Amino acid sequence: MTTKKRVLILGASGFVGFNIFQALSQRSDLDVWGTWQSNRYNRLDPWNSNKKLIWANDLTTKESVNIALEPGFDVVIQAAAYSTGAKDAKERPYIQITPNAVINSWVFQSAFDHNVSQVIFLSCSVMYPSQDEPSKETDVDRNDLSGPYFGASNMKLYCESMCKFFAELGRTKFTAIRPSNIYGPHDRFDPERSHVFGATIRKVVESTDGKVVVWGKGQELRDFLYVDDFTRLVELVIDRQDYNFDVFNAASGEAVTIKELVEKAVRISGKNLEIVYDPNGPTIGTKIRTSIDKAKEKFGWEPRVSLDEGIARTIEWYRQNKVKEAM
Repeated sequence: MTTKKRVLILGASGFVGFNIFQALSQRSDLDVWGTWQSNRYNRLDPWNSNKKLIWANDLTTKESVNIALEPGFDVVIQAAAYSTGAKDAKERPYIQITPNAVINSWVFQSAFDHNVSQVIFLSCSVMYPSQDEPSKETDVDRNDLSGPYFGASNMKLYCESMCKFFAELGRTKFTAIRPSNIYGPHDRFDPERSHVFGATIRKVVESTDGKVVVWGKGQELRDFLYVDDFTRLVELVIDRQDYNFDVFNAASGEAVTIKELVEKAVRISGKNLEIVYDPNGPTIGTKIRTSIDKAKEKFGWEPRVSLDEGIARTIEWYRQNKVKEAM
């Protein structure tokens, strides 16, 4: 009889963590657990005995992290994070830095202390320069990090360095994945905390005055990755990791402007809306696109869901679930 791998997903009530939790729970070869704290959008039923969920009071403390990992796991997926939307990222960027640095530091140490075999850390593509060419994993100049993402870039790179540090101690293998803008079902759609994709879908679907207002001029370039494609890469890492530490980009490989995104969302929604640009709205005018060649070569991974199809799926999901999400 084959022993199941025990997998813990930290942040299983968050958008990405919940989608990973759902996907891995379908596998008969994995024993999947998750942590939750606020369950903000009622994604989880913590009292459902069929789902193995651990309440994590505050992962910024050593005690809470150790309690979560104490049952013993083969794989830990670190998807827990303090995250806000574009408004905070522009006006109060510091509020995302300290909590996340502390959370990840305790998680990596605790995983090592508890003899976890494998840790997958959800990093970010935020550290890449604003440029027209796709950025590879090596295209990070630590001596030239500046601009609106200076703090977040340094925090993520510090966390990746800690992954490498613990991996080199020889007990736990680490993978850092730098995703682009992930979107899809269970995304955050509330106006204060959502990112650009969730905000766009909400504005388009709920518009009642024939207009949709876009912050900025719509010229920012972004790469949008459907969440199912991302979870597939996570599964491949679980199954095929044969290295102590490495970093991989996760993206669609095709960047679009925010203007193009909104135009697509309006068209696919079937609504006749005027797009109005608000140059005074909170926005960060960067062009970020990433190369996915490394993940393709290592794991044979590439996205399967096009942006048009992903938008259609997300709009349909939002229309069916928006009342529950707003609770």
